[in-house]
Amino acid sequence: MDELVLQAMAKWPHVPDCHGWLGLDARGHWYLRDAAVQAQGRFPQSKGSRLEHAKLMAFIGRNYACDQAGCWYFQNGPQRVFVELEATPWIFRVQMDAGVQTHTGLAATVQACLVDESGKAYLVTERGLGLVHSLDTITLEQHLAQERWHLHEVLSEELPQRYGYVVSPLAQQLIAQAPVPGVR
Repeated sequence: MDELVLQAMAKWPHVPDCHGWLGLDARGHWYLRDAAVQAQGRFPQSKGSRLEHAKLMAFIGRNYACDQAGCWYFQNGPQRVFVELEATPWIFRVQMDAGVQTHTGLAATVQACLVDESGKAYLVTERGLGLVHSLDTITLEQHLAQERWHLHEVLSEELPQRYGYVVSPLAQQLIAQAPVPGVR
């Protein structure tokens, strides 16, 4: 994380977390989701405004992390801004030389290649699980044909639990805050 972010966290340790205001789509694009967008529905059905500012996206990428519960967030100074995921915490770009990069620009090393029931491809790396960007499926197929990686079948509904990530931290928070019947 950025040094200024770490300093802000130390200076203001009790800033409340933010849920529902940031989304990551299946192509690695960040979306800001204000209250009006959130009122229209959950991410990704109601996406919000796509971020285009390169320095802001780089800042988010440098300060993108995961908590112990598997919820991904962007540490914005002293505040954690939890990320609603369309697919997985990482979106991977596959290069012709078999290099792999995350949507935030970090290099990753492939440990396994997966395909789900709808034909979506995923990579397991030291950084975790990520969806292969849709523009890179032909490159991925070439690597598979060259037997650089071997394909394993999975069910998409099993991926979050199997790889330890939460698709919607907002939904998880709402469930945790729901009143228990008969308890006041």
